[in-house]
Amino acid sequence: MKIAILTDDTRMDYIPSEEALKEDEQKQKTVEEVEKILSTKYDCISLIARENIIEELRAENVDLVFNLCNGIRGDSKLAQIPALLEFANIPYTGSSPLGHALAFNKICSSKIFKAANIPTPNFVPINSLEDLNNLEMEFPILIKPNDEGSSRGIHQDSLVFNMEDLREKTEEELKTYNPPIMLNEYIEGREFSIGIIGNDDNIKVLPIQEVDLSNLPEDLLKFYSFEVKAYYKDKTTYHIPAKLNEDEKVLLENTAIKAYKALRLKDYGRVDIILKDGIPYVLEINSLPGLMKGKSALYRMAEATDLGYENLVFKIVETAIKRYNLK
Repeated sequence: MKIAILTDDTRMDYIPSEEALKEDEQKQKTVEEVEKILSTKYDCISLIARENIIEELRAENVDLVFNLCNGIRGDSKLAQIPALLEFANIPYTGSSPLGHALAFNKICSSKIFKAANIPTPNFVPINSLEDLNNLEMEFPILIKPNDEGSSRGIHQDSLVFNMEDLREKTEEELKTYNPPIMLNEYIEGREFSIGIIGNDDNIKVLPIQEVDLSNLPEDLLKFYSFEVKAYYKDKTTYHIPAKLNEDEKVLLENTAIKAYKALRLKDYGRVDIILKDGIPYVLEINSLPGLMKGKSALYRMAEATDLGYENLVFKIVETAIKRYNLK
């Protein structure tokens, strides 16, 4: 079997350079590690997704694409490569265009969670500053892009405590990212990430990770912002498995699986949840979570089990192979 590891070109021209540089670094290192692992078992190549990518894949006689593409531009960019691959009838790992589009659009996914009785923070979509005139939401408020992942666009100044700062930050976000911008009710509680592998009734939940920010410098707000992820890893403690009683563990796992299925995700994903007063608020689902060795949450979760990082990568491929009934 021949597998192509597919990733994006740089987004230096489309998002702030600080975020783009970190994104490019993660892409490069992830591709290198995934290719090293898969090459021990499969015929493996790596490609950049550009306009002629389908022709390249066909010329290489690729049987399966290991999709690592977040997309370059557009409000459904995460779904673009899966859509092209489906059109060309080329199997790939991960969720379908529908699953990616729903998960990537935080406003749409939050609406689905609410319709499915899955707890999620209250939210308001903002298309222009005029939408703030009659805002009915208590401070503090977290401002974030509707269609970015890995805390891109969520900075320390994205958590605001008054209307003046809210207007200033919202205006900045509207100029930088695709509207609408999302205003989220800020819920202060314990933050968890739940990794999921599998489909339908054959789903495996990885050990739950708790993100502990208590060791951050005093001048930083204690939420998982871009700055914390990028520059304060050494001050962030990850408890894996998280210190939970059995009822809490089951509650988080069941909520994560319910949210995963509600968005019709496939093969693997990561669900981020805040637990407060016994209520598991689903913040979002990453339908294409990072797989960077030594850095990503899924890496840490896999390493906390007998599965390990290498077998995590193989498990993603095997899950996709089974879904497509490939030999």
